[in-house]
Amino acid sequence: MSAPVHDPVALKRPRRTRSRAESPLPTLSASSLPPHEIDPVTMTLVCPTCRTWVPINSPGTRQPKLVPHHTEPVGTENPVRCPGSYRLIVLNIDVQRWHQRLEEGVTQTHGRRSTRVLRKPKTGSAPAVMQIVGGTVDDKTARKLDESHVRGCSACAVRDDKGNILRAADLTSRCTDGRRLAQLAAHTKRLAPARRKAQMDREDWHDRRAWGLRLLHEQQWQNVSETVADADLRRVRDTLAALIQTLNPRKADAPQLNDWERADLMSAIALLATQEEQLTR
Repeated sequence: MSAPVHDPVALKRPRRTRSRAESPLPTLSASSLPPHEIDPVTMTLVCPTCRTWVPINSPGTRQPKLVPHHTEPVGTENPVRCPGSYRLIVLNIDVQRWHQRLEEGVTQTHGRRSTRVLRKPKTGSAPAVMQIVGGTVDDKTARKLDESHVRGCSACAVRDDKGNILRAADLTSRCTDGRRLAQLAAHTKRLAPARRKAQMDREDWHDRRAWGLRLLHEQQWQNVSETVADADLRRVRDTLAALIQTLNPRKADAPQLNDWERADLMSAIALLATQEEQLTR
C-alpha cells in the first residue's frame, strides 16, 4: 500500500499587528511616572487612564505605544476599549536610577509611623495577700497568719506597759490587713468541717475507683489466663524440642558442638524444663 501524497501548500503565518492608530491623549513620559508604576525590565506600566498594568508595544522603535486594552474581564461581549490604547510613550528612564528611586521609596514607606492610636489597657490594683491565698489556705494556716500579724502589728494587739502581748485587739480597732486576716481565719474555721468532709469523700471515691479498676483487671485476666498459659507452655515446649534436637542432631554430617557450647545448651535445657514443670502444675 503506497503512502498518501499531500500537496505542498504553504501554511498561513501569523503576522505582527502593525497599526498606525494613535491615542489623542498627549505623549506620556516614562520618567514622570512613579517608580512603582513602571517596570523597565518587563516593559510594562500602569495606564494612567484605567489604572491597569499594560505592556508597551515595540519598545525598541521610534514610537513605542501602549497596546490596545480594555478593563472588562476576559470573555466579556463587546468590551469597551480604554482611551489610553495606542498612547505614545517616551522611554527616557534609566534602569539604575529607577532601581534607586524604588529602593528609596520602600525605605521611606518602612520608616513611616502608624497613625493608629493604640490605647493602653487600664491596669487594676493588685489584690492583697490575704485575697490571693483566701481560697487556698485551710483553717490552721489562716489562724497562724492571723497570729503572726498580731505579733508584728501595733494596732492589732493589746499590750501591757512592758510591751507584752495580752490579747488580739477588737475587729473594729484593727488595721485593714488585720481585719481581713481575722475574717479569713473565722471564715476558714466555719468552713473547716465541710472542707474535711469533702476531702474525705474525694479520698473515698479515689479508693473505690482504684479498687474497681483492680477488680476489673482481675476479671479480665481470668478470662484470658488459660489461653496465655497454654501459649506459654507451647512456646517453652517448642524451644525445648529445638534445643534437644540441636544437642542430638539426626544427621550424621551435622556440626559437632564443643564442650562449652554443650554445657551452655544443657543449662538452657534444664532452665526450660523447670519452666515447663512450673507451667504444668
